Amino acid sequence: MREAQPTASRDAAQTIWTSNIDDQSETPEGLRYTDEHEWVRADGELVTIGITDFAQDQLGDVVYLELPEVGAVVESGGQLAEIESVKTVSDLFAPVSGEVVEVNETLLQQPELVNQAPYGDGWIARIHASDLDELDALLDAAAYRALLSDS
Repeated sequence: MREAQPTASRDAAQTIWTSNIDDQSETPEGLRYTDEHEWVRADGELVTIGITDFAQDQLGDVVYLELPEVGAVVESGGQLAEIESVKTVSDLFAPVSGEVVEVNETLLQQPELVNQAPYGDGWIARIHASDLDELDALLDAAAYRALLSDS
């Protein structure tokens, strides 16, 4: 997840990714991770995507999400969604290529679920992956934890 430009009402000098890593942040096994702080759960060709506990902690209170359209075709590394928090607006990038088959519409009314349950009810989108080999390029939990500790 890359930080977008802060909104006009935000402090332009504010940076959401800090070197103060919370050692208590969760990194579940069995998921894949990006260095942009997204997580991926694959069930065959169906891939569920969300942001990590670390990401939601750094963002602060999520107040709005712009979700992708069902049926949209996304490329790995391309913009998937947008997340607005009290601190900033950030883009969420697709970790794999494919077609968006479902979005978590509950987040439109309850964006705080991203903070409360980032690996559960706070998931963002599901993609029918067109190339499962792209998952091999993602980090496992140990590698993601190492990335966090190196920050």
